[in-house]
Amino acid sequence: MNMFSTRKSEPAAPPPAPARETQSTNGASVSSAGGGLLSRGVSIKGTVKFSNELLIDGEVEGEIDSSGNLTIGEHASIKGQVRSKSIKVRGTVEGDIFATERCELQAGCTLKGDIEAPRLVVDENATFLGSAKVTPKS
Repeated sequence: MNMFSTRKSEPAAPPPAPARETQSTNGASVSSAGGGLLSRGVSIKGTVKFSNELLIDGEVEGEIDSSGNLTIGEHASIKGQVRSKSIKVRGTVEGDIFATERCELQAGCTLKGDIEAPRLVVDENATFLGSAKVTPKS
């Protein structure tokens, strides 16, 4: 890079997504306006709220509450109640799941808890210890 250049350098990465809200260990709430990622190695205690899409591949101890689409990644560990429009589980969940549209338990996932959803898909290699209440929307 030229020391006296008047040209501005290009940013190496795109700007961050719009403000997200997540509850950290201090109890602050967090929500996501756009699609978001809670990556592997991140641990949150408290309530996670978002409105569009979120992929969780870290650890959450507490409630997840959303009107959007949630994907629980293969490295994720969730301990608490999950409420969302659409939920795909690839990791581990210990708690009840409430989906307003659809819940999918994919191969390799473990769910210890109950499910309530209008549509439920369970892969043959998923582990599910609980009960399911499937009531299609009228």
